[in-house]
Amino acid sequence: MHITDIHQNRHRQIRALVDEYMKLYASCDDRLTKLFSEDFSGFTIGGNVLITNRDEWMDIIRQDFTNVPQPSRIELRNLSIQDLSEQVVVINAFFHIDPPKPDHILSMEAARLVLILRREGEGWKIVHSSTSFPYQLAQDHEIYPIENLQQRNSVLETLVKERTRTLNESEAFYRLLTEDTLDVIWRADSELYITYISPSDEHFRGFKSDEVIGHHVLELFTEEGVAIVSEAWRKRQQAELEGNHLGFVRFEAPHLCKDGSVIWGEVFSKAVRDDCGTIIGFHGITREITQRKKMQDQIHQIAFYDTLTQLPNRRLLLDRLTQGLSTSKRTGNHGALMFVDLDNFKPVNDKYGHFVGDLLLIEAANRLKGCVRETDSVARFGGDEFVVMLGELDKDYMKSTEHARNVAEKIRAKLSEAYHLNMMHEGEIEHIVEHYCSASIGICLFLDHEASTDDILKWADQAMYQAKAAGRNTIRFDKQSLAQQP
Repeated sequence: MHITDIHQNRHRQIRALVDEYMKLYASCDDRLTKLFSEDFSGFTIGGNVLITNRDEWMDIIRQDFTNVPQPSRIELRNLSIQDLSEQVVVINAFFHIDPPKPDHILSMEAARLVLILRREGEGWKIVHSSTSFPYQLAQDHEIYPIENLQQRNSVLETLVKERTRTLNESEAFYRLLTEDTLDVIWRADSELYITYISPSDEHFRGFKSDEVIGHHVLELFTEEGVAIVSEAWRKRQQAELEGNHLGFVRFEAPHLCKDGSVIWGEVFSKAVRDDCGTIIGFHGITREITQRKKMQDQIHQIAFYDTLTQLPNRRLLLDRLTQGLSTSKRTGNHGALMFVDLDNFKPVNDKYGHFVGDLLLIEAANRLKGCVRETDSVARFGGDEFVVMLGELDKDYMKSTEHARNVAEKIRAKLSEAYHLNMMHEGEIEHIVEHYCSASIGICLFLDHEASTDDILKWADQAMYQAKAAGRNTIRFDKQSLAQQP
């Protein structure tokens, strides 16, 4: 079968699973539980609780079904499938959910569902689930805001009708609307000093409005957040100079809380102009997205990092190598790539089992990181094979070669030291395994030449096998990349 056909067939299987997930949930069908992996985690809506026990998640789902036993209507509006690997995919879906009773307020809002699927045997299972709604409607330990949708939206409709009849387009009306929303609504003058902030800011950050009004907006953010806001401000000013009047500007930034903690907010900001088009202030909305950021970080970790050693994986290393080649082209400095293979690793697994072998790999990864600069990269390619990339060496080839040789020798010596691995039982050290494990290292230097990332990886790998053939516990430079040097 052609690779494209295999890829399309896999996506059809995944889409079928998502459709089945939506159908079973809408119909309150207990067979939904069979779609989840035993190794499952998920975020509830109410309480922002991370559930790591599959049985607990199933109990919550069944409780949701009990609250609304009649079928609901779920309309899938958008779906994207992102391949992280052959075994892991991420689903991003937007959908509308209508409970049994008519509820047009909810049906106008789109919910977002994120599923992480992993191949298990011949099929796919859900290993992570997270659903977000535009506003909080769920109770603690609910997965979907089913129990109180009709009640809360009915109350909202009544309030809207009553207040529409009694209030006009006045400051009082504006304040009433802003104070009833969980999103933070704010205004600032042209110098970015806060002139109004809704009470919901106290809910999220702990500051009363009179503690914020009159202060500069940068005081709301962490140091990282200040840098993000300052860059957004710079881009807006540049756009104004070019005659481009921006609409809403969106950015995400970490905010400071009164108790010293940090939350993430999604900020939408728009300029307020006078009749001549001059900016006289700003207004906007900030929505708290801390849990969403955590989920994004989890997805990023799964996609780009080795789960055992926490080192970058092959995918991230290739991206960094591409960047390293671009930097070398711009600066004229050499870079170096090393393949590092442990020489005496298999006997550990054979004698003591994979748990002790994993401990050795973790220790080897830590030793490798201690041998290079923070600007360099250490990655795990799989098994007992690691890759080290040194960037920004020297324009001179001989000096760069010597630098790479010194680092490789430091790595070889460090990895050859004795490993003392603790075998644990019920939280106590049961036995300490002492093991010696040398390394064979192949090095490929690169500069601004025509070689691709695949070529560089291949040459470094060949050099590593030359080191193996030379008796192991040694270093070899590849010959192909040498021919590329000027």
